[in-house]
Amino acid sequence: MQHTAIADQIDTMHDPDTFITKYVWSQDHKVIAIQYGLTAVFVGLVALVLSALMRLQLGFPDSFDFIDPNSYLQFVTMHGMIMVIYLLTALLLGGFGNYLIPLMIGARDMVFPYMNMLSYWTYLLSVIVLLASFFVPGGPTGAGWTLYPPQAILQGTPGYDWGIILMLASLAIFIIAFTMGGLNYVTTVLQARTHGMTLMRMPLTIWGIFTATVLGLLAFPALLVSAIMMMLDKVIGTSFFMPALVSMGESLDYTGGSPVLFQHLFWFFGHPEVYIVALPAFGMVSDVLATHARKNIFGYRMMVWAIVAIGGLSFVVWAHHMYVSGMHPAFGFFFATTTLIIAVPTAIKVYNWVLTLWRGNIHFTVPMLFAIGFIFTFTHGGLTGLFLGNVTIDLPLSDTYFVVAHFHMVMGVSPIMVLFAAIYHWYPLITGRMFSDTLGKAHFWFTFLGTYAIYLPMHYIGVLGVPRRYFAMGDTDFIPESAQTLNASITISALIVGLSQLIFLYNIFWSLRYGEKAAHNPWGATSLEWQTKDVPPHHGNWGDKLPQVYRWAYDFSVPGAKEDFIPQNHPVSPEEHTAGEAS
Repeated sequence: MQHTAIADQIDTMHDPDTFITKYVWSQDHKVIAIQYGLTAVFVGLVALVLSALMRLQLGFPDSFDFIDPNSYLQFVTMHGMIMVIYLLTALLLGGFGNYLIPLMIGARDMVFPYMNMLSYWTYLLSVIVLLASFFVPGGPTGAGWTLYPPQAILQGTPGYDWGIILMLASLAIFIIAFTMGGLNYVTTVLQARTHGMTLMRMPLTIWGIFTATVLGLLAFPALLVSAIMMMLDKVIGTSFFMPALVSMGESLDYTGGSPVLFQHLFWFFGHPEVYIVALPAFGMVSDVLATHARKNIFGYRMMVWAIVAIGGLSFVVWAHHMYVSGMHPAFGFFFATTTLIIAVPTAIKVYNWVLTLWRGNIHFTVPMLFAIGFIFTFTHGGLTGLFLGNVTIDLPLSDTYFVVAHFHMVMGVSPIMVLFAAIYHWYPLITGRMFSDTLGKAHFWFTFLGTYAIYLPMHYIGVLGVPRRYFAMGDTDFIPESAQTLNASITISALIVGLSQLIFLYNIFWSLRYGEKAAHNPWGATSLEWQTKDVPPHHGNWGDKLPQVYRWAYDFSVPGAKEDFIPQNHPVSPEEHTAGEAS
């Protein structure tokens, strides 16, 4: 029997025929992507509310009776973990990864649709388990989002009983969900590309998602085993991370464990996690910039290899998060060096984004505004990372708000800017409607200017020595009174930025019903997802025949072409062939 390539196989096994199979237990990658997206946005809004409560306490201490030291630490912990894992990772990979991979590579669906469905429902279970910790005795864990033992599971830490157990269980469930989705993504990209879609013709969005998925499959097991080991320490009294110690004047049964081992396991996952979030964002912002500047991406191959290099180097920089743990200076030197080295391919990407814009026909659409805003926030956040990558500078700054400001500019604001750019860019494809341009631009300016009003002063108070994770500063001689004034200003800015997200939500949901019907390819994009027969694409994406790819995804403003873009599935014309032979 002759083998049929995956790209040529017509699979009708999961065609939906009821409301339940179409919208609930759906195996369609587009529906699953929207399920991921809605769940991630919901839990992200929970984390946004928690950050507002934290800022109220910091900006106006002792003004709110319902915020006590325990609840403050619980807000810090849940906000951090939700934003990093359950919002950013889930929305970038579970949401956009699911929606875009089959469409951008010319496939009908994921290779394993049923496992794709299971991955979402397992993710939803992890979110439910996490949020359940708000309703158990003692509330959620307040150990800090890094969950460092031994204090994470000892009496005296908020949520040291049920809270930490549910957190660890939720993380383990999330990793199972990610593994199912991740294996699906990698297999689909490698095995289900349509005819002509070589690896070096894939859009950078796919390269970013693919590389980030590989990172996750290699890095998440470190978090999984550390969660299981800490669960065993807590529940049955093992001593993986728990040394011999005295708590509340009483000698505990633990002996011989290493708290620093947990730090190594956590950050061996934790730093690749930065790039699990960043690499899809890098890819998506590249496609948005090229499309709305009407210019091919500068240095495509260099951008691909930079993504791959960043992915590889991300596994040898983890301990720069641990300079204050007492490591040997030689290790500090090694990790400081690798931290500076990984900045090189990252800087290459920034240069290439700027050169893509150089002399382009820039259209200041809403997606483009957010994409350009990302270049600013990511560059500024990256520059402060060079400070913290240096051991001698990191030691005095490590426990200050300088770290909070750096981390949020790189890991918070920058990916969120790309997410907004991506949502606005692909919104017409997903919904078949256009959003309000006026509301979109208002949303951008509130968000962009507001984040600088939050994080620029935060760098300054970090240099002053204001410590992070403190419920209240009290009478601290080395902190000037002006720091509290700045804290109040930061809180006001944060509340304004938080409320401005209501503009985004209103725009998205209002436009679903009342937005203008979108043209077939409103941005004039070249990649395959905009070349489907129907908008939004129907189940199976391509009808009876898959597209044939003839070119890369960045043929914009080609001299002699009838339009300023040539889709990937447009055959090479005789003029192009002649020009190619001449060159």
